Amino acid sequence: MSDGAVPDLVERVRTRLATAGGEAGVAELAAAVRAEARGVVGDADVLAAVRTLQREFVGAGPLEPFLRDPAVSDVLVTAPDTVWVDRGAGLERARVTFADEDAVRRLAQRLAAAAGRRLDDASPYVDARLPGSGVRLHAVLPPVAADGTCVSLRVLRPARHDLDALQAGGTVDATGRALLEAVVAARLAFLVVGGTGSGKTTVLSALLARVPAAERIVIVEDAEELRPAHPHVVRLVSRPANVEGAGTVLLRDLVRQALRMRPDRLVVGEVRGAEVCELLAALNTGHDGGAGTVHANSPREVPARLEALAALGGMTPSALRSQMAAAVQAVLHVRRVADGRRVLEAVGVLRRTDGDTVTVVPAWGREDGWAVGRADLGSMLADRGVAAPWSGTLSRAVGAETVPAPAVGPTLGAGPDRAVVAPSPRLHHGVASLRPVSA
Repeated sequence: MSDGAVPDLVERVRTRLATAGGEAGVAELAAAVRAEARGVVGDADVLAAVRTLQREFVGAGPLEPFLRDPAVSDVLVTAPDTVWVDRGAGLERARVTFADEDAVRRLAQRLAAAAGRRLDDASPYVDARLPGSGVRLHAVLPPVAADGTCVSLRVLRPARHDLDALQAGGTVDATGRALLEAVVAARLAFLVVGGTGSGKTTVLSALLARVPAAERIVIVEDAEELRPAHPHVVRLVSRPANVEGAGTVLLRDLVRQALRMRPDRLVVGEVRGAEVCELLAALNTGHDGGAGTVHANSPREVPARLEALAALGGMTPSALRSQMAAAVQAVLHVRRVADGRRVLEAVGVLRRTDGDTVTVVPAWGREDGWAVGRADLGSMLADRGVAAPWSGTLSRAVGAETVPAPAVGPTLGAGPDRAVVAPSPRLHHGVASLRPVSA
């Protein structure tokens, strides 16, 4: 058999499969190879052809092993011989290569078709979710991508960590954990902010797991990521338009639907558009304890970021500031440090200042400790019957008792007589999640 037998066979099978359309599984590939071999190709060549086509047509082709690796969050193809992966410590070059530019293009177009989207010269880029895989696809074809087809795959793994796991992994320390538990127990509305891949969804999921079991959580997401360890969770997921441009279900529409589902806690997985208007309106009309994530590099950028998003929904900056100041109480900032760990960097509170300006005032920082916003946070916790984790006692009127505890830190001016709350069984389950904090 000539050296060109396998490539010729592979090309004939590609043509057959492209003409037939539909999904190409292992069985379909084997049937197509047998039909095109016509009995004149040896068994070894048939097997080689099946393996080559399987890598190309099944799943994500040569990228499939990366998507199955639980440590991988991103797979990026910038050229046939240039593939990068992120396993949590930054991008690293992978040894996988494609035969040529056409192979990368075919993979991108096949994945787009599997997601019900179009990717060709007339529509040279696509942003879609691959069905049943939790993978977000973005691809750009040349000449828009000047150096060749670019493929970006983001693996959206369900966030299942709890606070115990986050503390063990160094994401939060004892003080940070106590703060987070107090925020949840007091039903403060909060936003988790940070950059891409900073761990926003992981932290949010861990906090939702601390919500009392008797409460109903309704989650609205653009992609299925939040999987809190909680017995009563309803998840709504948006839907992009199909290839005909119909069938879109927007996040803001789902927020409206969620309000009719009797939520105790309304959560928007990622606030990225006009749905911020509906979320803030809901938080201002009796839906305490709501939450969401926002892309922002620091807490101080949050007001400006929300103003930009609210403008997409037709809300004026002054109206947004009024809604935001009344609706959101806390901002939790997470970021990815140099060694790849995700950490809770800071906790801030929203404060309305003179001139109708809303700012985020730091209350606690991972490196700097307590800050000026601590008094505001303590006041909000006290108003809701939850003791601040850094001091004092909770009134016995709400059934709390106090026990000795070590001082949280020297910045408090605290001594051995400091105490934290040991909640009575009569208290709400959320308060019962508070525990003594060691130095």
